[in-house]
Amino acid sequence: MSTVGIIGAGNIGTNVAKAAIAAGHDVVIANSRGPETLSDLVEELGSGRAKAVTVEDAARAGDFVVVAIPLKSIEDLPKEPLEDKVVLDANNYYPQRDGRIAVLDANLATTSELLQKHLPHSHVVKAFNHINAKDIPRDGQPAGTEDRRALAIAGADPGAKAVATAFLDTLGYDAVDMGDLSESWRIERDTPGYGARLNADELSETLAGTERVHQV
Repeated sequence: MSTVGIIGAGNIGTNVAKAAIAAGHDVVIANSRGPETLSDLVEELGSGRAKAVTVEDAARAGDFVVVAIPLKSIEDLPKEPLEDKVVLDANNYYPQRDGRIAVLDANLATTSELLQKHLPHSHVVKAFNHINAKDIPRDGQPAGTEDRRALAIAGADPGAKAVATAFLDTLGYDAVDMGDLSESWRIERDTPGYGARLNADELSETLAGTERVHQV
């Protein structure tokens, strides 16, 4: 199993950590306030597989890294420790939290493309942004289970997407590949697939039929 670096200890990061540990992975988790603020979370995660570290250490120690921080904070991510790493991007755009971002409002970019621009030497894959955080550790099912839930991914690097697909499978999910990061708008906030529990066929059909609307 892998060591999963998680940057962001909010709802998504915490629940990815729970699912990863249940699947046998080790987790190094970080937030912006320092590892000393995560002692209660590490105790809650239990099993001896979780460790609170700095953001830089999570980036270095993870075989791949999940980024689950507010979109407005991605410019604070360290670049060098994430070079050549697979970075799973769980970000969504919430203007009331992140402020208005003109290129997103005008549909000139996706949230994951912004992260890829900030991390030009990393391999960004969209993942985990369209599932309710609390469902992450409880909706997974063994491979081959009828009606197994699927999650969408997108990215430019086939190898990175293979890493994401394999990780999702260990957590109990099928992966549906949307294509490049430029296509990840199909599962951003307020799209038909956002939050819905869909199997692979249903998710593929939903993504194909999604129309792009202006951000509000």
